[in-house]
Amino acid sequence: MPPPNPLPRRTMLRGAAVAGAGAAMWPLLDPSHAVGAPDDDAAAYTIRFDNGRQQTLWGLGFEIQSDSINSGNNGMDDKVVSGVPYDLTDSERERFYGQMLKAGSGRGFRYCRLAMGLYHRGLDPQKKHIVDRYKGQTALLADMIERTGIEGISAEYWSPAPGWKKNGSYVGGKLASFSPGALDALGDAMVRDLDYLAARGVPISMWGLQNEPRADTRYSSCTYSPDEYVKTFKAVAPKIKKKYPRTRIIAESQDGWKGGIGKAIKADPDALRYVDAWTFHRVGTSSTEQIEGDFTSGRAGKTVFNNEFEYLNYGSVKPGHTVNTAQSIMNWMTFQNAPSWFWLHALKPTSNAEALGYGLGFWRSPYGKHLPRFPDLKPGHWTFNALNWNAVAGFLRYMPWDSVRYHVDEPRHADGTPYTEHRIMAWRTPKGDPVFVVTNRSESKPFTYSVDTQTGEAFHGHRYGPKVNDMSVGTKRGPKVTFTVPPLSIEFWACRS
Repeated sequence: MPPPNPLPRRTMLRGAAVAGAGAAMWPLLDPSHAVGAPDDDAAAYTIRFDNGRQQTLWGLGFEIQSDSINSGNNGMDDKVVSGVPYDLTDSERERFYGQMLKAGSGRGFRYCRLAMGLYHRGLDPQKKHIVDRYKGQTALLADMIERTGIEGISAEYWSPAPGWKKNGSYVGGKLASFSPGALDALGDAMVRDLDYLAARGVPISMWGLQNEPRADTRYSSCTYSPDEYVKTFKAVAPKIKKKYPRTRIIAESQDGWKGGIGKAIKADPDALRYVDAWTFHRVGTSSTEQIEGDFTSGRAGKTVFNNEFEYLNYGSVKPGHTVNTAQSIMNWMTFQNAPSWFWLHALKPTSNAEALGYGLGFWRSPYGKHLPRFPDLKPGHWTFNALNWNAVAGFLRYMPWDSVRYHVDEPRHADGTPYTEHRIMAWRTPKGDPVFVVTNRSESKPFTYSVDTQTGEAFHGHRYGPKVNDMSVGTKRGPKVTFTVPPLSIEFWACRS
């Protein structure tokens, strides 16, 4: 999939955004709520902290590569042991946990996506139960979670254990049988997989039957037709929910309710009742898609969010993508009422060609060819990938778990379309502190925001961009604040109690 255009065209809305459960049905971008006359370089906004309460924002997620994959996603090499946090030195683990996963002084990430059958792929003798592939693998994950305060993992299968598959392999193929008895036994085995993790200190926050169930890849995968997925889901999901009642069950981790599998689930009440959230993979797409598109009208009362985002053209991440990524988070939450959003990988090894597009940072593995375009790291050390990390870091620092989003009255262009290059989102933290974030995705022109914050408190500005991370840009006291955002910039304006 090509990378998004940092300067997408302005087009008309094609689908109305639908507020999440319990959220106020505030009209989005209704001209009657617009304030000020928009032009090319300035506009006025009002944050509705009075009666514009929207959804609760759970927090963000990331994926951890706790085992190896070959460069370019070209299969797995089980002759080596390499992964994170395993490869990192003790001091580098501590720095990784504090500086990235906890985002310094912020609350940091809430969820860790764990690829069952790929980055956690050891097997019992019958090859029907997933266990550690190397000594202490789960213990390292449990230690990471404890030391960072992450709530838990999103355990999602890239493939069931090979003993359940027709081809006897993690890679490709289908389940060997969809008979009631076989699916009942598979459900018991998947519960045991979670039991194995939980017993070793890894809490389970989410569970998914299959990552991208239509994809037959060179690495771990398992394909399902809509009918096969529904049969399997109905056999397994009730067992997961019974044993782990607080775990959110997601489906179908690619096209949500919009694809053939999602439609088949919606048509079956016995399956639909176990879905807690629809998850989408809108990988590297322009953030304008969440303004123009519809990801909520068919949700059947369920939550929606994007649980994988990265850039697939490995060497093509550009400065414009930094702001695009930030706007992807904002637009999923603003226009689709998503409570969460996941980046693909915290760290990727410098031996993987896909590292630049996939990672928030890089680590030096002792294995594989160390690609020269990456920083000259010592083995066991890591560094940030600024183009990706700087897009996400401000949300981890200034948007604590369970903040509540509030509606913002914003203007439109003369042709009736909303601003796509200049976005805004506002929330209150669990302590009640008001915060808002704005962007300027233009590559050449500054943009001036005039914001009625409805509060007389002082807001402290923090700028992010392709080369900037948490740079102080001063303090402004409300209720009305005006400031100019440079090209390719993201700014968080936060009050602190």
